[in-house]
Amino acid sequence: MYDVIVLGTGGVGSAAMLACAKRGSKVLGLDRFPPGHDRGSSHGESRVIRRSYFEHADYVPLLNLAYDLWGELEQARNEPFLHRTGVVYFGPQDGVVLRGVLKSADDHQLVVEKISADDSRRRFPGYVVPPEAGVLFEADAGYLEVEKCVCAQIKEAVQMGAVHHHGETVLRWAAGDNSVVVETDSNTYTASRLVIAAGCWAGGLLRQLRVPLRIVRKHLHWYASVEQAYRQSNGYPCFFYEVNGGYFYGFPDAGELGVKVAEHSGGTEISDPLSDSGEEEFNDTQRIEQFLTQHLPGVSANRSRHDVCFYTMTPDEHFVVDRHPEYESVCFAAGLSGHGFKFTSSLGQILSELALDGRPSVDVNFLRLDRPGLC
Repeated sequence: MYDVIVLGTGGVGSAAMLACAKRGSKVLGLDRFPPGHDRGSSHGESRVIRRSYFEHADYVPLLNLAYDLWGELEQARNEPFLHRTGVVYFGPQDGVVLRGVLKSADDHQLVVEKISADDSRRRFPGYVVPPEAGVLFEADAGYLEVEKCVCAQIKEAVQMGAVHHHGETVLRWAAGDNSVVVETDSNTYTASRLVIAAGCWAGGLLRQLRVPLRIVRKHLHWYASVEQAYRQSNGYPCFFYEVNGGYFYGFPDAGELGVKVAEHSGGTEISDPLSDSGEEEFNDTQRIEQFLTQHLPGVSANRSRHDVCFYTMTPDEHFVVDRHPEYESVCFAAGLSGHGFKFTSSLGQILSELALDGRPSVDVNFLRLDRPGLC
């Protein structure tokens, strides 16, 4: 008998395990795959973290909490996970990205620097400023080492007494007012509370709620940098461009693989990550290489690595974080829509509070299940 069972121990689930264990709860984390696996969203070496959130200004308090919790994890494990390289934004002055960044900065008194095209060329000469584009810079942004974060959260939770089982597939769960039962392909477990953080598999585990989730394949690319200018050690930040009818983002050269780049927009819908081949898609690679030619001309044409990850999308591209409407003993986070990893530390704490206290310490009302336009 456990206090809390966590289904899925990727980014959010590993954080939920840790948050519950910090409070002295007897926690069990269950996952089909080992920590840091490549069949979901929490892999591929790096994810951007930024406070100036153009997607919705109400995310900023969650980000402030996330920064604090990543710092606590770094201190506890005595190793760095968050690298403050800064992020530079390029896009139309009236576009989605720049307008959203400035709104979140104004609403929450964030430090975001408006820089001229000439200043951008001087400071970051490898990043081409598109014609008529505006440029913003957030110095406090950077990136997280994604697999290291997941593994560290699990290790820290286990050190505090949590139990972690991988290699077990969850078949079903059932809940009453004050207890839950979880059946896997090898065991049956009981607990007082259940946290569902199953990523691509959340739709099946939350089937009765009919949350409209779809899975999208996304490609990640690494290219060697011909010029030394793209190196993180030379002060190059992460980048985010709104151009060519899409959103492109990436990371400076931090090691042997070179510059990492991907398109945040678009993607191919799939039915099952387990059976997905992860093969390269010509149209995606073509768009990436066209983007690099136009905006990062000092990057080599030789790709050093290709990988895929999976976005679990909601119709409005915002998360769903809530308690189950029928069972007070069950709470969940789903549909992180490709921009959730930076929040995983704070979402884990929010889920622990929903499970153990019944309400979160940070307002996530805008992410509730019954919000307008979701279902």
